[in-house]
Amino acid sequence: MSQVKHQCPLAPIPLCAGEEFLASPAESCDVLRVVKRAYDAVVIGAGPNGLSAAVVLARAGRSVVVFEGENEIGGGARSAESTLPGFVHDVCSAVHPLAAASPFFRELPLADFGLEWIQPPIPMAHPLDDGSAAVLERSLNVTAAGLGRDAEPYRDLFAPITRNWERLLTDFLAPPRLPSHPLAMLSFGARALRSARAVADKHFREIKTRALFAGLAAHAMLPLEDSLTAGFGLVLGAAGHAVGWPIPRGGAQKIADALANYLRSLGGEIITGRRIESLEELPEARAVLCDVTPRQLLRIAGRTLPEYFRARLARYRYGMGAFKVDWALDAPVPWKNEACRRAGTVHLGGTLEEIAESERAAWEGKSREQPFVLLAQPSLFDPSRAPAGKHTVWSYCHVPHASAEDMTEKIAAQIERFAPGFGARVLAHRSHSPAEMESRNPNLVGGDINGGAATLDQFFFRPTRRLYATPVKGLYLCSASTPPGGGVHGMCGYFAAIKALKESFSSRASGFENEKSPDALEG
Repeated sequence: MSQVKHQCPLAPIPLCAGEEFLASPAESCDVLRVVKRAYDAVVIGAGPNGLSAAVVLARAGRSVVVFEGENEIGGGARSAESTLPGFVHDVCSAVHPLAAASPFFRELPLADFGLEWIQPPIPMAHPLDDGSAAVLERSLNVTAAGLGRDAEPYRDLFAPITRNWERLLTDFLAPPRLPSHPLAMLSFGARALRSARAVADKHFREIKTRALFAGLAAHAMLPLEDSLTAGFGLVLGAAGHAVGWPIPRGGAQKIADALANYLRSLGGEIITGRRIESLEELPEARAVLCDVTPRQLLRIAGRTLPEYFRARLARYRYGMGAFKVDWALDAPVPWKNEACRRAGTVHLGGTLEEIAESERAAWEGKSREQPFVLLAQPSLFDPSRAPAGKHTVWSYCHVPHASAEDMTEKIAAQIERFAPGFGARVLAHRSHSPAEMESRNPNLVGGDINGGAATLDQFFFRPTRRLYATPVKGLYLCSASTPPGGGVHGMCGYFAAIKALKESFSSRASGFENEKSPDALEG
């Protein structure tokens, strides 16, 4: 096995001892960066996972630098005024149950670095055409009470997960390994491995409950008849009861900013506007951790990887894409159902059958007139997101991978369906196709916001059975293309970093579960 040892070929300009400028010949002086000649570790990508990996390494006393290709840090956790001045929209992620639940984030002093969570009164509402709505409340019992004949079945499904949330969480958000609480995980896994359609058909009779569960499970970005989709629905539903579906005050950017500022307080460095195209561009380091998907890793490190591993990465499958629309409004969304006006997130898709058809169509490369739409309305609860009296709405639907179809009008029609008069309140909008989303964040390949399809063959061992490691000593993956997959939780970066510490530095990280190896079941 070859070892990653990078001697940067870029022209050095001596400064004080131990530092140099790194610049390619095409770069002008205003983008020159000061970096050390060598680091213990280099991280490529300043998204939540890359920053998390860097924090773990820095807390272990290692010198670390993060290179980010964009001018702003954050990856999938960024915010920008994309419609009108003063209207702050989240670029990708907006609602963060997994960030609030993350064992790693919870042990960091992120509140001291500006991160504040806001809990909407209702985590999620799912309106129906008759004017009613299924409502995911913080209270499991209150939620169940609104589901008619399905009250007891709902409790039977979600109470064990909610009750054992803390026990199960460290296995939910982790690579495959022997579970910490085998009996609780066995009970959960028996249902989680099934399809959402099968679980709904077995347990629920009410249209409301079936629709609620379908919307939760559709976050998997898979057909609802596929294995594992039930698990997505169960985890996200239980999260609503256990930790809520919170939003960060000021926008998703605050998550990345808090991680970055904490990293800097530990001595870590971040260099933005520097897209890495090859490992040869990096300063010398004992470990390189890449917050990129397999496609970018092949481009950056392809020459150093053996042919068999390149072939495996090339076979990695990306999932359906997302088409996103940001809306600036002169008043709140005029929902027909009152509960929707108190919900941070609103799922727009009608019945289970309608949502299932929409997700199946996107997976099969087909268009739907009425797509399943996921909508967040953060300015109802965070006035910093818009000028006084005005509002922002974040929305997206699932589309075929790399679809070029403009879904703006179809998304608007779905909102209008459950909120008549919505269009009259729109001041401006900005649409983002899968191609545009990928251009702003290369990890969103074809608009796939989960770092690769979460199919059964790619969910547990992603992107290969090596998980975070590669055949090249000192080279690691730490993106959502590794376990536990998509979402803003930092756990992919966390586990990649503790593996790097173990293998490249023969040391262990401090933290919530430093006794566990991330490759306990690795083949």
